[in-house]
Amino acid sequence: MIRLILLTDFTEAFAHNLLRGILEYSKEREPWVVCRMPPSYKQSHGIPGVLKWAKKWQADAIIAQFDDDDEVELFRENGIIALAQDFKSRFSVIPNITSEYKLTGQMAADFFLQKGFRNFAFYGYENVVWSEERCMGFRDRIIEKGFGDNFFEYQKQPLENLWYYESEPLASWIKSLPHPLALMACDDTQGNKIMEVCRVLGIKIPEEIAVLGVDNDEIICSLSDPPLSSVNLNIVKGGYEAAQLIERLMRDKEASCEDVVIHPTTITNRLSTDIYSTGDPYILVALKYIHQNLATKITVEDVVRQVPLSRRLLEIHFKQVTGSSIYQYIFNLRMERFSQLLLESSEPIADIAMSVGLSDYKNLARQFKLWKKYTPAEYRKIHRVK
Repeated sequence: MIRLILLTDFTEAFAHNLLRGILEYSKEREPWVVCRMPPSYKQSHGIPGVLKWAKKWQADAIIAQFDDDDEVELFRENGIIALAQDFKSRFSVIPNITSEYKLTGQMAADFFLQKGFRNFAFYGYENVVWSEERCMGFRDRIIEKGFGDNFFEYQKQPLENLWYYESEPLASWIKSLPHPLALMACDDTQGNKIMEVCRVLGIKIPEEIAVLGVDNDEIICSLSDPPLSSVNLNIVKGGYEAAQLIERLMRDKEASCEDVVIHPTTITNRLSTDIYSTGDPYILVALKYIHQNLATKITVEDVVRQVPLSRRLLEIHFKQVTGSSIYQYIFNLRMERFSQLLLESSEPIADIAMSVGLSDYKNLARQFKLWKKYTPAEYRKIHRVK
């Protein structure tokens, strides 16, 4: 029986989903015993105190939010496997539970660009790897698309004060931003703060500022007003792979101990981003029609019939707003919805494809592989625990 200390912040969904993955792995073998240790214990007793408790409790492994100056090597020296859950920086002496942070930022940028936004902002923590790299991915994609002069960022919040923030400097920054604006927050907690300040300032969400978070913490997203959109991460899968790594290292102390990488998967679109940034009423009608009829066999001609414009003129206006043709926009939207349902549903792949209007099942695997680099079956296997 493996005895694991999980030293992390259990007020957020990330820790719960990580634990879910660990438990899924343990169900397939033998039960694990998990001690959920709060970060306050390390703050009060330091690493020596945590190690003392771990030895007394006979822990086999620890997953923790370690600080940069923590003496993490002490655990290995005492026969305890240690994994670092990214807190501020990645470690080089022990494995990390980390993520594709730049890719998460790129996904957020593509999501907003598809909605026609041309002004962008990022709000995050200072000197924190996962915040800085999400900002980097977001900013680089915006620059790549030609809107670098319309990008703004604010990363002055210390990570230690998760709940506290200086409202006046943040409010001044928000008031200085152009509208309409697409804002990515480094996580859902920061997204919730942005929305609080906007409400105090009388700034409308999503009409003036559309806000997107990361982690899809349903409690935080639901507490936000309006509900916060967020990037989904396969955290449960990460917990499962972390448990695999711990067991492998217990069997073989010389085994390779590469990082566990958590992948961004899809974006859950709630009311905080439920808008299209265009003053063109015909494009708004076209976009609304596409989103409401995604599961049906709509064609470009069906969309054209909704507005008093020729197909050529509508195509020109549509591409100016969204950056893609009407056909490609519909296809991209269906693919994103399809990829989300692959992970959320256990239905057969063919049935899921039909439910989002992807009727050409013969070509679907090839098209999806061009889109996500995997076939639908491979994508589901990689990003789901089972």
